[in-house]
Amino acid sequence: MLKHAFFNVYTKFKLHFYQEIFRRFQDREASLTTVETFCMESIQALGRPSINEFASFMRISPPNAAYKVNSLIKKGYIRKVQSRQDKREYHLEVTQKYIDYYNISTSYMVEVMDRITRRFSPEDCAKLEEMLTIVSRELMPEVEIPETHLPE
Repeated sequence: MLKHAFFNVYTKFKLHFYQEIFRRFQDREASLTTVETFCMESIQALGRPSINEFASFMRISPPNAAYKVNSLIKKGYIRKVQSRQDKREYHLEVTQKYIDYYNISTSYMVEVMDRITRRFSPEDCAKLEEMLTIVSRELMPEVEIPETHLPE
């Protein structure tokens, strides 16, 4: 039952995102391909990675990563920012254009979290937070990302 419940929640988050993307872009072609969307979500989650860090995380070659990054730069979703410590290195930063696109899914997550805090006791919410933190930190070692700072 737990597997089924978790799968349903995960699926509903994904499907809501897809519904909103199609609703917003029904009159024009969406500007991000599916693979580019995966790349953007990874870059944002990694928090200003270098191209090599991005390539390593995605398990693709640096030239392939550079190709994908250049396409995303041309579309205005990321920019390369020169490192202050090592002038040879550049970090990838998401732009406001992507943040606006990404907010389609995060705004729904925030809405659901607000509903959770209204529906459940503070103790239940604290337990859910504890469980999700353990799942993220201990039970998903295959995916290492920096701790994210989401709206409270």
